[in-house]
Amino acid sequence: MSTPSIESILARHPFFQEIAPAELGAIIEHARLISFEPGRLIFHQGEPAAQLFLITEGKVSLEVFAPQRGPILLMTLGPEDVLGWSWLFPPYRWHLDARALEPTQAIAIDGARLRERCEANHELGYQLMRHSVGVIEQRLQAALLQLVDLYGK
Repeated sequence: MSTPSIESILARHPFFQEIAPAELGAIIEHARLISFEPGRLIFHQGEPAAQLFLITEGKVSLEVFAPQRGPILLMTLGPEDVLGWSWLFPPYRWHLDARALEPTQAIAIDGARLRERCEANHELGYQLMRHSVGVIEQRLQAALLQLVDLYGK
């Protein structure tokens, strides 16, 4: 069984579904496969947000750190989930921590290059913004459910 190429993964991924083939080709130039061992911190709250990740295998936790309690799990992401939207919005810093829960593979795409492509092609910018807002909405709903679970009892 062959490993799918970055091109084939992006071409069928819902996040990039409406992106023109020429733009998708330009995005692929700034994408690479990356792996994370279980327990590895992928990014940390407050650090520069430089990449968009598309998880292809494994599981990743999104966590927030509370000084008196330590890390609090907000949600778990898996294959085909988008990890990270902070690369798109100033000040380009992560708002949460992300940690690999098991061996994880992802496609990492350079956020600065994506922003440059969005400035050059506003249709691409609109599509990526629209899809990013969908991801943000999902994360907000998950956080709200966590709050209800935490304080609703």
